[in-house]
Amino acid sequence: MRCPTCQYNGTRVVDSRPVDDNKAIRRRRECEDCGFRFTTFEKVEEMPLILVKKDGSREEFSHEKVLRGLIRACEKRPVSLDMLEGVVFSIEKELRRIGNSEVKSEEVGEMVMDRLAKIDEVAYVRFASVYRQFKDINVFIDELKDLLKKNPENK
Repeated sequence: MRCPTCQYNGTRVVDSRPVDDNKAIRRRRECEDCGFRFTTFEKVEEMPLILVKKDGSREEFSHEKVLRGLIRACEKRPVSLDMLEGVVFSIEKELRRIGNSEVKSEEVGEMVMDRLAKIDEVAYVRFASVYRQFKDINVFIDELKDLLKKNPENK
């Protein structure tokens, strides 16, 4: 590692500690020539997840965008932000485990709906109404019937 002040190519690690939920390592380094101390971070380089949208366009998977959609669906519902962040984390983890660099946006939407149905049924219906773009009340009623079939204890 090159020293940022004198450009000498020899440094030693003084301290290392995990950061960002053990996803990275923070290292304090010292230049062997001038003694200047500085911090570096080391983390695994992840391949970007690309979403293939319905119209064929592509964009990078956005953790924040999925979280915003969940927050909107769960507005005024008894669902914590930690729980929603866990949903997004689990979806991203599952997508990375599958190993495809490109994922259809429909798959992500279905993953969100599967998890929301288990957390809060009202939020599920809100999300589904926007995601599936219900055209009329009959489609909405059909979705509610499907939800009741999945969760028979709520009849």
